[in-house]
Amino acid sequence: MHDQPISFDTLRRLPKVLLHEHLDGGLSHRSLMRLLRSRGIEAPAADEAGLAEWFTARAHAGSLVEYLKGFGLTVAAMAEPAAMQAVAYEAAKAAREDGCVLAEFRMAPLLLESDEVSAEAAVESLLAGLTRSPMPCGLILCAMRHEPSERSERVARLALRYRNDGVIGFDLAGPEAGFPPSLHAKALAIVRDRGLPITLHAGEADVAERVLEAAALGATRIGHGVRLADWLGTPAGEDRLAQVREKNLHLELCPSSNVHTGAVPSLREHPIGRLWRAGLSLSYHTDNPLMSCTTMTAEAALLLEHQDLQVTDLLAMAVQAAEHSFLPESDRAPVLEALRDTQACK
Repeated sequence: MHDQPISFDTLRRLPKVLLHEHLDGGLSHRSLMRLLRSRGIEAPAADEAGLAEWFTARAHAGSLVEYLKGFGLTVAAMAEPAAMQAVAYEAAKAAREDGCVLAEFRMAPLLLESDEVSAEAAVESLLAGLTRSPMPCGLILCAMRHEPSERSERVARLALRYRNDGVIGFDLAGPEAGFPPSLHAKALAIVRDRGLPITLHAGEADVAERVLEAAALGATRIGHGVRLADWLGTPAGEDRLAQVREKNLHLELCPSSNVHTGAVPSLREHPIGRLWRAGLSLSYHTDNPLMSCTTMTAEAALLLEHQDLQVTDLLAMAVQAAEHSFLPESDRAPVLEALRDTQACK
């Protein structure tokens, strides 16, 4: 834990790289209330303050089922193109104001598809919102791992169609246990064979072996991967962790979210510090700012409070995140140079 207090404003100014944030989990309370009212959808509270309390209760319920209830609201609120564009733009704006210098967002486009809105229109609307930001931003398209493989193949083809317009990667999201990434091997082959980067949720709600399975299917980054801590300190586990290092897999850890979904019992017991000291490449992220009532600055503050980490560690994580970003080299290079300059001054 950090032995000298650091102000929240100082941490907000600390440069950060955001790789793992779901757009349907990132609306502000004000935007969500406004969109719900404009679409005639009943909110679970009468005002923004009540809505904030509702999400706080879901986050601390200790139940993944409760945590996920908010997504029904956000997806319904985003269900028309203008709203999608506004949500994407506001997410990028909020990240920039929170000290981010580079950001990647993700969304499952088929969740936004309806009789009135095509998946293509959804992707175009999200990209239009992100491109309004002066900060380098990209969009990762998610397929839902519990859905039939035909749907993940559709998302893979969508990702390839828009790869020159701001789509930078492919992901599998949704419930992990019982739905290994191999169920979507064809979709992964579609994007892998065309050189589109892959990040997969793995080793969060299922065993650590899913991380290496994801890597074998083409993933170079892993969403969460907290179960890798189960391998620490055992001969067989250390051999497997050596493979994770050799493959240069980067872990996108989301501390508050991992606690709220039950992946880890508490922030103090979160394995991010142990995995960092074990030499794995990793960084910290928000996952779902609305559901977890967090920001990148808040996550940084929590890590300094509850983990044996220093500001220099957080900066080093930002460097590693930028190195593993799926954004073009022209976007990453100046960010990396600035981050390394900041590192040198610490």
